[in-house]
Amino acid sequence: MNYIRKFNFWRVKNIRIDYFMMFAGTLIGFLSGIAAVVIKNMVHLLRKLLSDNIPEFITNYLYFIFPLIGFFLVILFIKYVIRQRVGHGIPSVLYSISKNHGFIKPNNMFSSIITSMLTVGFGGSVGLEGPTVATGGAIGANVGKLFNLDYNQKVILLGSASAGAMAAIFKAPIAGVVFALEVIMIDLTTRSIIPILLASVSGSLTSFLFFGQNVLYPFKVESLFEISQVPYFIVLGIFTGLIAVYFTKMYSYIETLFAKLSKKRVRLIVGGLSLGALLFLFPSLYGEGFETINSSLTGDYSYLFKGNIFFESSDNTIILLVMFLAIILLKVVAASITFGAGGVGGIFAPTLFMGANAGLFLAIMFNNLNISDISASNSALVGMAGLIAGVLQAPLTGIFLIGDITHGYELFIPLMITATVSYATVKVFVRNNVYTIQLAKRGQLMTHHADRNALSLMNVEKLIEKNFLTIDPKDTLGQLVTVVAQSHRNIFPVIKKDGSLVGIVTLDRVRKIMFKPLLYDNILVGDLMHFPQTTITLGETMEDIAGKIQKSGLFNIAVLDKDGKYIGFISRANVFSRYRSLLKEFSAD
Repeated sequence: MNYIRKFNFWRVKNIRIDYFMMFAGTLIGFLSGIAAVVIKNMVHLLRKLLSDNIPEFITNYLYFIFPLIGFFLVILFIKYVIRQRVGHGIPSVLYSISKNHGFIKPNNMFSSIITSMLTVGFGGSVGLEGPTVATGGAIGANVGKLFNLDYNQKVILLGSASAGAMAAIFKAPIAGVVFALEVIMIDLTTRSIIPILLASVSGSLTSFLFFGQNVLYPFKVESLFEISQVPYFIVLGIFTGLIAVYFTKMYSYIETLFAKLSKKRVRLIVGGLSLGALLFLFPSLYGEGFETINSSLTGDYSYLFKGNIFFESSDNTIILLVMFLAIILLKVVAASITFGAGGVGGIFAPTLFMGANAGLFLAIMFNNLNISDISASNSALVGMAGLIAGVLQAPLTGIFLIGDITHGYELFIPLMITATVSYATVKVFVRNNVYTIQLAKRGQLMTHHADRNALSLMNVEKLIEKNFLTIDPKDTLGQLVTVVAQSHRNIFPVIKKDGSLVGIVTLDRVRKIMFKPLLYDNILVGDLMHFPQTTITLGETMEDIAGKIQKSGLFNIAVLDKDGKYIGFISRANVFSRYRSLLKEFSAD
């Protein structure tokens, strides 16, 4: 570590920070690319080991126990190997930015890889992009810590890591940059964009080096977009937007259900068996579902019946549409159960899976009803963009990700129409996306608003001032005057013996009588105090506290715990000073 200190000293004197951030962004993009390569290969190898040389009818029954085994191994790894909690992908990066000063524990540089490999390899119905972003984010955060970078620089490295990871796992450099700006919420400034661009390019090149230059989802546009198809893609946008609303609400609902199961053992058994039953009934829900997505992009829906115990195949349109709806609606259930049971993964793959099937479903239904004559494969492709735009509430990410990973830019206009309409539809019903909904509830969500970010980063407990001298309600005026003489404050909290606040006395209230000794024994503090109309309860968000300061016009507001016990005061001057300091950091380029 002595060498690192010497290097940091030399770096500060000899290398401009802008140039160093470019180098760091490139390095982190490369390392994030390596993480994507490792995680993809490990899952592929595990899936191959579990499926090779096993007859299909037996594999179907093994789906009952595979998830249970995977979740059990994940829990053992977390409990006995790393002995620390593994954060859920992208939300852990967002939390690090908003509340942890850009820090992520070092174990996340490898723990997400192993736990997600066990989860997805054994059938967990989630993706690998979230753990890859979390791994890249942990690398970026710890590189920032190693080189003693400030908060803003660490945030840029977290954005660079996220861009590099996304670019690597999807081979989509443009989408990686857009994702960092739109979802990770990195502000678009000269200072931040160059390292993010370099990280995205570096991550993509690393992926190309190991996986070749073939696109992740091969797609060939066989039917060009026509103006007459605009109404269809608007309807597709509304449809995918409504599915995204269902996705978000169902995800939150199942998360709440599992949270009520206090014992991990119960969550493991309930989740493992529930997911196993879903996989047995609908094998296409197994794992990430990339093969299913690729089939849907060619208009082939035979995967609906592969290994299915109900139908080997069907030419009945109603049965076909029912099967589509079943896997669309159940995919988010399977993904949510995976998380609830203790699995680790991401929601990008389930979102793409649902989007492709939603697009294919709508095209088949419209074509069979002679409402339109739309390309089923085009609709599947655009449906993916619609659901990404809706679930992540990130329309640009949906447009550029799908265009990037399929080279389907000939359909750019329908991609834009559907993604925009989907986003607008979701916003009618849901304010936050699945990544940020819990952070928003706890007041821990960063936004693109510098003032809100500054408030979010304030530590309420560090703003509390405790150098106010307290008095008892039964004290006399004479005792109060003695306290006033010792204090540098003009407010005196009145506290009972159990520590609860019963009122305050201001210097203005006693100024006219404090020099009348004849009254010292005749007037009690209880006669002079009043209970403040505005107080702060510990646990309130800084945004709420700032609102109270502004609305009340008070210079000092008492802070109480949840039982009404006195803690201290928060002053307008202290809050404003800290706010200006943080706002200056966010506004700097």
